[in-house]
Amino acid sequence: MKKIVKQKSILTLSDIQAKARPVFVNFDVKKAHLFGSYARGEATSKSDIDIIIEFKGQKSLFDLVGLRDSLQEKLGRKVDVGTPGSIHPALKKNIEKDFVALL
Repeated sequence: MKKIVKQKSILTLSDIQAKARPVFVNFDVKKAHLFGSYARGEATSKSDIDIIIEFKGQKSLFDLVGLRDSLQEKLGRKVDVGTPGSIHPALKKNIEKDFVALL
């Protein structure tokens, strides 16, 4: 795995969309939503980027990890990627209220 080159500045929503969109297309992502501190406008220089995605078809865990690694490389910071099914039911409403569409 490649080392993540850490960004010191806070990325804008436009930066995230522009850099992530080609990765989403390459990995056949149907929907992508930002959540967490970046979605709420509370990100700091140490914040990671949290994204929930839906693939167009069946994909493996290896595809999800490959997507995460590619996003980390493009965005220059740690990225947490999950699917709607990976959200704990007790947290689902809080996470979904933050959603900002990326794709």
